[in-house]
Amino acid sequence: MRSAVGATVVLAATLLAVGCAGEEQEGDGAAGGVPQSGLAAADLASESLAAPSGAVSAAGITVVGTGSVTTTPDTAMWSFGVQTSSDTASAALSANSEAMEHVVAALRDAGISGDDLQTEQVSVWPRTSDDGVSIVGYDASNTVRATIHDLDRAGRIVDAAVAAGANQGYGPSLTVSDAEAQYRAAVDAAFDDARARAEAIAEKAGVTLGAPVAIVEGGGGAPIPYYGEAVAEAAAADVAVEPGTQDVGASLTVTFAISS
Repeated sequence: MRSAVGATVVLAATLLAVGCAGEEQEGDGAAGGVPQSGLAAADLASESLAAPSGAVSAAGITVVGTGSVTTTPDTAMWSFGVQTSSDTASAALSANSEAMEHVVAALRDAGISGDDLQTEQVSVWPRTSDDGVSIVGYDASNTVRATIHDLDRAGRIVDAAVAAGANQGYGPSLTVSDAEAQYRAAVDAAFDDARARAEAIAEKAGVTLGAPVAIVEGGGGAPIPYYGEAVAEAAAADVAVEPGTQDVGASLTVTFAISS
């Protein structure tokens, strides 16, 4: 109670000082650099009502709302590579291309369409002697990315690629095919959260909450893919792929109008 009385006294003193200064500078206009009648003090009083989760000003109540939805990934991306060695760069690359043709054919036979196969990288580099002085041969590698829409077949597809000659494997990168719809749901949740925060502040400040007058999207979107690791060994039992869940989040900065 003492702090509230003290704040009232400070505010009254500020308004009195501004009024007196305005009288002294009458006729000089804005040249005296004095704020117009008590506006700065009024703004200060409004800001003092702000809660940690938002701000109250003449423009309204501004808050940040967050929301998220939990979804199950239904798409996996794997990268399969072939590395070969030979005495010359051209021979290493030729052998590599032939080996990769077998891997790509196996992926197609396993049900991966051409639209879901993409070459990621082709590299050739020299192989040096132990002392690093002379070149003793060349290595070549080729990596292709396969997008798998049916996770139940992911293990069999990985096995098919390894059996066809892939000696490098990376994945899975798990995502959801309807990421945009999931994000829109997260945005809805973020707006509901923003309104709830603003209503709490408005009640505390003794004002009535109005319609939103400004909304700024604060980020979010598709979920960050989860990357696992797989070592391409001999074609063994089916590789198990557990999709788990992912959170899709969004945030909004919303300003709501207020009235007394």
